[in-house]
Order: sequence, then structure tokens, then C-alpha cells
Amino acid sequence: MRNTAFRIAVLLLLLTGCLILASGLGSSFIGPSRVTAALLGHGSRTDAIIVWTLRLPRVALATLAGMALGLSGALLQRALRNPMAAPSILGITDGAALGVVTFLWLFSDQANVLTVSIHWQPVAAVIGACAFAFLAGMLTLADRSRRDPVRLILYGIALAALAKACVTLMMIVGPVYRASQALQWITGSVSAAHWMDVGVVAAGLALSVPVLILMRLPMRQIVLDQQTAMTTGLAVDRSRIGLLVLSVLLTALAISQVGAIGFVGLIAPHAARLFHGQFRPGYLLATALIGGILVLAADTLARTIASPLELPAGAVTALIGAPLFLSLVLRRHRRNG
Repeated sequence: MRNTAFRIAVLLLLLTGCLILASGLGSSFIGPSRVTAALLGHGSRTDAIIVWTLRLPRVALATLAGMALGLSGALLQRALRNPMAAPSILGITDGAALGVVTFLWLFSDQANVLTVSIHWQPVAAVIGACAFAFLAGMLTLADRSRRDPVRLILYGIALAALAKACVTLMMIVGPVYRASQALQWITGSVSAAHWMDVGVVAAGLALSVPVLILMRLPMRQIVLDQQTAMTTGLAVDRSRIGLLVLSVLLTALAISQVGAIGFVGLIAPHAARLFHGQFRPGYLLATALIGGILVLAADTLARTIASPLELPAGAVTALIGAPLFLSLVLRRHRRNG
């Protein structure tokens, strides 16, 4: 228990350090001591405006979205008993991207002006993510010959490819301005963060906590094979569906606000297993903290490494996540071989 508390404390300190550093980096650098003073209400008025109004909403949104994506990946991997499962692989992220591009397509006039509020765009992302997750689930249930979690991953990959193709076609045929706006969202960006967005993601995470507490025992049982899990009294299919639904909702919540940032749901659970251990108390908390650190670090790097240009945060996470996914595939292939 003491080791668990120590590991969580280390992650909290690391996240706090990243928060302070990210809040100080920008066109005008603010040192850690001045950032801390501004956060505590003791700094200058200029520092307070820069930190609280301009930078902290972005920093907070990146952190909370990373937490949601990390938790989503952990739930998927636990439910499907597969370390390669992730929202970006199962078509959830690409379904959300298709929802956003469809929204921009349907509600833009000939002058490339939206005819409805841009605040409906996250709703379109949620609808797209949930629709593709539901379709992958229905295809898996309809496949009575082999109704197992691996089939869900295969159907998810196929649907992700379909969504990517539709997005590409719609961006080519659609208006150039809307195509560039859609591309910015698809690659993942936290540049348009507001406190309202932070509140939405924070509320979603807070609502998921009681559910995760109730599911803590089924999450330990479901890692067993299906027959063994059933002998422990677990309703395997019901528990698996519950974890999948919560994972989809967390993914949709995050990417509806920050765009299609991929691979965080793959990296964070693996990092938490290595650093913390997946069967120790606090594994999900460790995963959430690592997810928050990953997205915050990626966004900070994306907006400072090529300043004044701003790179998409999703490109930074993909540079890390894609090689990791390939290594997992090769390791699994060698083990099975």
C-alpha cells in the first residue's frame, strides 16, 4: 500500500510540474515561481491574466482530456483482454472525425459560413463516435460463428478504414476552408480551449468515478478467461458491455473537445502497467494521470517546438504511439508463433 501511494504521489508531482511549466511557456515566458504566485492569487495582474485567462484553460483541458482517453484505453483493454485495444484502433476516434466533417459539410452555406452554432460540433463528434462503436458491436454480435473480443477489434479496424475514406472524400470535394478546419480537428488540437470546455470534460470524468468504483471487482474478474470468470459469479457479457459503453463515452467526451488525438488510450495503460502494475490499487488513477501528462506534454511540445508555428498535438502522440503499436503487434506475433 505504501508503494502504491508513493507511485501515485510521484505521478501527481510530475503532473503538477508539467502544469506549472506549460502555464509558463508561450510567447512571453513566465517562470515557475511567478506561475505559482499567479495560481495562488499573489502574482501581478498581468501574470494572472496570462495564466488564468490565456493558458490555464488550454492546460487544464489537455490534462483532463488525456485522463479521459487514458481511462478509456484501460477499460477497453481490460474488457477485451487485449493489450492492443485502443479507441483510435477500434474506429471510435475515426467515427467522431466523420461526425465532425459531416457536420461541417451539412451546416455550411455557399459562403463557407456555418448556419448553426459551432458549439454543436462536439455533439456531432459524440454521435459519430457512438454510432461507429455501436455498429462494431452489432457486427460482432451478428457473427455467431466467432463472437469474441478479437472480432470486435477486427470490425473496428475495418470501420475505422471506412470512416477515414469517407472523411478524405468529403474533405476533397468540400470547400477548402472547411477542409482545413476539419483537418485541424482531425489531427487533434487544444488551441481553442475555453473554461466551458474544461467544465464539460471535468463533469464527465466526475460522473464516471462512481461507475468505476462499482465496477472495480468485475474489472479484476474479467481478466480471467470467460469460463473461469463465470465460475466466480461474473456476468461476463454484461460487464464487458458496461466497460465498453463507458469507454466509448469517455472517448467521445474527450475528442469532442480536443479533436482526434490518437494513441493516448494505447500508451497510457501500458505505461501504467510498467510503472504501477495493473493489479495494484490505484491502477486506473495512475493510468488517468499518465494520460493527462502525455496529452499535456504533447500539446506543450506542439505549440513551442516550432514557434510561432503550432503543430497538432495528435501528430506528436502518433509519433510515439505508432511505433509502440507496431512493437506490440510484433511481440504478439512472435509469442503466438
